[in-house]
Amino acid sequence: MQQLNDAQKRAVDTTEGPLLIIAGAGSGKTKVITHRILNLIRKGVSPSSILAITFTNKAASEMRSRLETLLEEDKAINRPISINSAPFVSTFHALGVHIIRENARLIGLTRHFTIFDRGDSKRAVKEALEQCSLDPKMHDPSTILNKISHAKGEGQNRLEYFDRANNSTSAGFKEELIAQVWEKYEIILQKEGALDFDDLLLKTSELLEKYPEVRKLYQNRWKYIHIDEYQDTNRVQYKIAKSLVGGGESGGENLNRNICVVGDVDQNIYSWRGATIENILNFEKDYPEATVITLEQNYRSTKNILAAANSVIEKNRMRREKTLFTDNAHGEKISLLVSYSENEEARVIADTARDLISKGTSAREIAVLYRTNFQSRVLEEAFIKKQIPYQLVGVRFFERKEVKDVISYIRAALNRDSWGDITRIINVPVRGIGKVSLMKIIESKEKATEPEGGLPLAMREKVKNFWKLLDDIKNEIAEKRPSEGVKFVIQETGIERLYRDGVGEDEERLLNVRELVTVAAQYDHLWVADAKSGDKKNGDVEKDSAEISPGIEAFLANAALATDQDDLNKNEEAVKLMTVHAAKGLEFEYVFIAGMEQDLFPFKHGDDAEIDEAGEEEERRLFYVAITRAKKKLYLSHAIIRTVYGAQRIAAPSEFIMDIEKELIEEQAPAKPSGAKAIFIDF
Repeated sequence: MQQLNDAQKRAVDTTEGPLLIIAGAGSGKTKVITHRILNLIRKGVSPSSILAITFTNKAASEMRSRLETLLEEDKAINRPISINSAPFVSTFHALGVHIIRENARLIGLTRHFTIFDRGDSKRAVKEALEQCSLDPKMHDPSTILNKISHAKGEGQNRLEYFDRANNSTSAGFKEELIAQVWEKYEIILQKEGALDFDDLLLKTSELLEKYPEVRKLYQNRWKYIHIDEYQDTNRVQYKIAKSLVGGGESGGENLNRNICVVGDVDQNIYSWRGATIENILNFEKDYPEATVITLEQNYRSTKNILAAANSVIEKNRMRREKTLFTDNAHGEKISLLVSYSENEEARVIADTARDLISKGTSAREIAVLYRTNFQSRVLEEAFIKKQIPYQLVGVRFFERKEVKDVISYIRAALNRDSWGDITRIINVPVRGIGKVSLMKIIESKEKATEPEGGLPLAMREKVKNFWKLLDDIKNEIAEKRPSEGVKFVIQETGIERLYRDGVGEDEERLLNVRELVTVAAQYDHLWVADAKSGDKKNGDVEKDSAEISPGIEAFLANAALATDQDDLNKNEEAVKLMTVHAAKGLEFEYVFIAGMEQDLFPFKHGDDAEIDEAGEEEERRLFYVAITRAKKKLYLSHAIIRTVYGAQRIAAPSEFIMDIEKELIEEQAPAKPSGAKAIFIDF
């Protein structure tokens, strides 16, 4: 407690009843949550009665690691905290996977259901469109998938959406079309024994709502609930939290409604994916007895950076009043870099970053943030030309073809109905099983006829060997550590040999699949714990008869739920390039915010679109998040001319720059353009 300020101490020591912690950027919220959990355990609360939910695998991993250290070092706790009695720390989606696996039979699944990633879902929606006799080129599968995803985030299932589409007087053809495609999409999911990313939350909410015995089981298991980044919860996450808290109308033993939520209205930046700012604004309406504590002391940034952040965000009306302060030094002024074009802007940023590195700054402590992904191209080119090491955040490791192939082998071995995975890997490496043969195999499996679709004898032998390979993989991952199981897949399937004997990019692909073994090794301790316990139950719910290590289950779940940040190697000596959205929760000594131009940041969707007040406030919150990533120095950059859709346009400086007091900014005059002698503007 001596390490905490007064507000943090109050938050840590308030252990009973609803608690809302308004945590400003850099105010030590993870420290508060972990110390609060430690305090609960010191007061005699069983660690297994504590649940902590956050939003990314990386954040959950960091929180889990900090907790383990605190529990190991605290001398007041004289009993060992085993993996089976530790607090349950996870993301919302990982929590959903956990609950669904323990109750899979209630919704017609097995523990080893497949989790569709974005690529799987797009493939299935495209197939659903074709089944509805609709052309995927005319009806974009990504757009339809986004509509389905949004509806699920609002807590709507297919039938509810279908009823609304049929009964609403305002519903047009598009909603009816989406409802039809959704029906076929759902059938594909059921046929493959799969759930998509949004189902992990929707099905969990439905389980807790539909089955009182399931709801009370988890209410009684987790008596103290913590939710981080509460401002980013959507409707279905809100419903899950309400169901788990219990007490009041929902019953259960958590009569004191021990829920602690931590968040910051000023950092709500995900409305486009369903986040509802009202959840945190209305917390005191949901829990009138709640205690509210505000953390305003910032430990990250200089006084000048915080002054800029405060002056920007205070213009928003939809917020809770607070002002960040710090005991840190005033620090340097904010540099405003002005360039003639986006290419010059990228060059100036790269030159400045190189200068910082030459003066002793670690490259990993420099980040270049931008509003939209298309801005990364010229920045990458500049960093390559200047030979500055950089890491582009957003190219996900688990989305690489060779990595997905290995994972598909494991998923198909555990779930023989996962035809998307089987189709993907049945000819990787090439086995001579063509599309016609594959269709006959699928047809024969669906009709339960033997042998596979009346295939020729030689083809039947190839298919038989493929099924045996999947059996071997299933046996191996059941008996061995996750890392050993993944290594077996790479070797026995022939993938290692395929890339080892290949040319060009095959060497990198081989390194990627071998890196997957290293990733799987992170879950080996779960296999050891499970093997030692010999327990065939997980909590209070019986497992399937085919026992699979929780290590391989966790490996597959985290692979499916990985985000951009999970691929970020913070220790790699490279400048980080990423969108502001991807930078949420991170911090760097030196931060560049590129493209500070009107209609780019704040971003305007379409030439004729207008940004409404809610949209402008979210854009301002996004800028506030970008500013507060910086610890020592902040650079704002904009171009006078920017090429958009092949046409050069004069770009006005962002209005957000004007929100910052002039005395906090030092402007650098535009550098002389390099290369072109003249710039022609077509008015």
